[in-house]
Amino acid sequence: MNSKTADTRPVTPEDRELARKVEEQAALEADLANRELRSANLRAELAAFERQYLHFVGSRYAELDEWKARIAERLVCEQPGNERARQSAREARARADETKTVAGEKSEQEPRSFQASPELKRLYRDVARRVHPDLTSDRDDRVKRQQLMADANHAYERGDESRLEKILTAYEHSPEAFHGEGPGAELIRVIRRVSQVRGRLAEIEAELQGLLRSDLYQLKIRVDEAEKTGHNVLQDMIAKVDEQIELAKKRLDEPAPLPR
Repeated sequence: MNSKTADTRPVTPEDRELARKVEEQAALEADLANRELRSANLRAELAAFERQYLHFVGSRYAELDEWKARIAERLVCEQPGNERARQSAREARARADETKTVAGEKSEQEPRSFQASPELKRLYRDVARRVHPDLTSDRDDRVKRQQLMADANHAYERGDESRLEKILTAYEHSPEAFHGEGPGAELIRVIRRVSQVRGRLAEIEAELQGLLRSDLYQLKIRVDEAEKTGHNVLQDMIAKVDEQIELAKKRLDEPAPLPR
């Protein structure tokens, strides 16, 4: 009886506004999921490219800076009273240490570029649409979602489909995933969600623009465009640095000049 009465009650302006807002929310959440995917994909591609760059080029720059530091330190030994040479040696050593730290240890395995499968993209989009922290107003739920999204981003970068599935399944069956219905309060909740999603859309657009303007992205574009014409930019950089390394080695091997 109550159900029948509820079904036949007249549609109110609030009902129409709620339906419109729910539709708007769904569209915005779909847009957010797509943009989150684009951002995650770009971050993963840049991280993989950076590993490749450091493996092939960065490690060579570290070696070159090490040889330059040794040359500068040798000059100090040859001219112990030359304060300018001593300062140059300190700077060269600091630069060599910094470059070595940035380049890190060169791994035996060659880093691979990032290629996401259609299934990986689908799973990440599903996680973003269901778990994203900007889709809730509950503080505790938001904290949990933030942790899950960080986990999802790492899983996506690793290409770990099973981990994304576990994240989604775990949240779907959590107590936080269940919310009671209330016609009066639902419109307010939807309006707040729409506002939250719009805010996140603005944030992620700024993040994307920052990535697209980065030096790393610009270098990746150069490399990718050159590869289309059969030109390997990284190989050219490697050859150039290798040549500089050989010159530095020869310079260090040269006998010290005789004292005057």
